[in-house]
Amino acid sequence: MLRLRPYKPCDAKAIVSWLGDEFSFRQWCADRFEHYPLTEEALNAHYDAQRLNDAFYPMTAYDENGVQGHMILRFTDEQKAHLRFGFVIVNPLLRGKGYGKEMLNLAIHYGKHLLKADSISLGVFENNPAAFHCYQAVGFREIALPEKESYHVFGKEWLCREMVLEQ
Repeated sequence: MLRLRPYKPCDAKAIVSWLGDEFSFRQWCADRFEHYPLTEEALNAHYDAQRLNDAFYPMTAYDENGVQGHMILRFTDEQKAHLRFGFVIVNPLLRGKGYGKEMLNLAIHYGKHLLKADSISLGVFENNPAAFHCYQAVGFREIALPEKESYHVFGKEWLCREMVLEQ
């Protein structure tokens, strides 16, 4: 049974180990980190810097075997009404087994019932169909924006799909 709890610095060891290649790393973080491979120290320093604003919630999913997933929840507005998910990752050995959906459902419940978010959104790269389908399976739907968010990665333009949770 998967559970969700606040991130602890000791979780970084497992999380950075799941980022096996730079392509996957960039799909996970876009350009939020400059250097690959990501180190435990760099992940913890990034989170320590973000926590100062009281609108940033790094979370860890775990079961009886240890850390199995990770993601962040962050408010994008001062009223703390709009929550955004990011840095969603599951232990690669468990992908395709429902762990991502279970972790997302726990985070949705946390966001709606504990953080009292009015809406929840996320972005996913077009070149990550497995993640897109996982998000759809838990109730997110793609919405059209006037202009798609994009990133330059490996000399190419990666377009981002915007998704919102159906109410």
